[in-house]
Amino acid sequence: MGKPQNDHPADHKISDSRKNSEQPITACLLSAAFFGALGSSFIYGYNLSVVNAPALFIKAFYNTTWIERYGEPLAAETATLLWSVTVSIFAIGGLLGALAVSIILKVLGRKGTLLLNNIFAVIAALLLTLGERAKSFEMLIIGRLIIGVNSGIALSALPMYLGEITPRHIRGSIGQFNSILICLGVFMGQVLGLPELLGQESRWSYLFSFLALPAILQLCVLPFLPESPRYLLIERRDEAGAERAFQRFLGKKDVSQELEEVHAEARAQENLHTASVLQLLRSPGVRWQLITIIITMACYQLCGLNAIWYYTNGILREAGFAENIIPYITLSTGAIETLAAIISGLVIERIGRRPLLIFGFSAMAVFFSLLTVFLNFQERLSWMPYFSYISILAVIASFCSGPGGIPFVLTGELFEQSFRPAAFMIAGTVNWLSNFAVGLLFPFIQETLQSFAFLVFVVVCVLGAIYLFVVLPETKNKTFMDISKSFAKINKIPAPSPSNEMELVLSSKPDMNGRVQDIAKMESSF
Repeated sequence: MGKPQNDHPADHKISDSRKNSEQPITACLLSAAFFGALGSSFIYGYNLSVVNAPALFIKAFYNTTWIERYGEPLAAETATLLWSVTVSIFAIGGLLGALAVSIILKVLGRKGTLLLNNIFAVIAALLLTLGERAKSFEMLIIGRLIIGVNSGIALSALPMYLGEITPRHIRGSIGQFNSILICLGVFMGQVLGLPELLGQESRWSYLFSFLALPAILQLCVLPFLPESPRYLLIERRDEAGAERAFQRFLGKKDVSQELEEVHAEARAQENLHTASVLQLLRSPGVRWQLITIIITMACYQLCGLNAIWYYTNGILREAGFAENIIPYITLSTGAIETLAAIISGLVIERIGRRPLLIFGFSAMAVFFSLLTVFLNFQERLSWMPYFSYISILAVIASFCSGPGGIPFVLTGELFEQSFRPAAFMIAGTVNWLSNFAVGLLFPFIQETLQSFAFLVFVVVCVLGAIYLFVVLPETKNKTFMDISKSFAKINKIPAPSPSNEMELVLSSKPDMNGRVQDIAKMESSF
């Protein structure tokens, strides 16, 4: 009589991981990632930089319109107020979008929400483009509000969609499409704003026409790509649709293992219906996941990257660069952003989310400290501004290496299906409120502390890195259930025992041949 084989779940897990690493990325998955991000993240990034180049022309347009209406020039205080509203209302729109996104996701799904969101982009593009011709600065302000709503929805719906359609061994890399396209959007806004292109008084309104192009491209492609299979199976109970979606995204016929893992996750959740924000806040099982996302997303905005743009041009002038070539040199900031985001996407599955986040915030603290030193000496030493500018590029690269994209990936990974929309709503709210706070408070901080203002961001970066080092577990190549179990101890709730996991799987639906999948199939490629 032969010795019985010990078929241990861990052996299956190792085997599945090897299979996953050999599994090719399909054209369907790449198309969903690229075109999903093009019509979402790219538009957000573009709007971060697009108003910088035509700022003087827009202010002149406001003054001309005011004179035509009221017969007198625009008062300085009113001009400042109108421009401040034009810039800051983008963040208010983002907050409104973030607050509305969980309801839209529940009704329309992930893909449906992204498709609907393109309508906001097209409407905003029309208002912003035609405002000058209609002699209405109100159209520009309303257009900025609407494109803010678009960005608020996009920064929640896209990371959720990418996280749910991607195999776990490349979930981080595909999730970084969000960050890469944000950086490309910023860079494109800088390039098109050059004087030789659209950064002229006669052409500045066409900078906003460009907003419609990525939205239209997404509308042409995304309808032909599948919905999130997790959404279809858990929330819509559409097993046939989920199976077809898995087959297209993974490029294989047999997806019973993936379906089984989603069934097991569904049965493991206390509430199969989408949880409200209040239910999420009250649930002890996700308390530290929620705290982690709030702190990470707040640090994403409060770490000081937005404040960098206030100093860049001034430092270049101090270095002796001619005013007419400064716009071309500042293109290096957008190029560094994009390059760092691409490198992060390539290494995230090898290094992990946690090390990249901790390294990014720590490196930002170091380079902000160096920048403070260099700024205080640049009037005494003629070559010091060059070191200041190198520090600025290093801060940008450090941000994009981890903190610039991973918070969105983490928000999708730390929560199971029923809590995910509410978690993205809270993360988005924190993101946009923090964005608004930086825009509102930094001018006062800078006026009070001068070149020492960056020390405030050093404190934020150091505290963020310490928190993540102490609390955040690594999430790479883990199922959503595994990640939830990683937080069980700190949340002071019992982790499911192997026997409970076996019961979950045995109670799941049998496959087409009537056989029940074994426990190893919980450790699937998703």
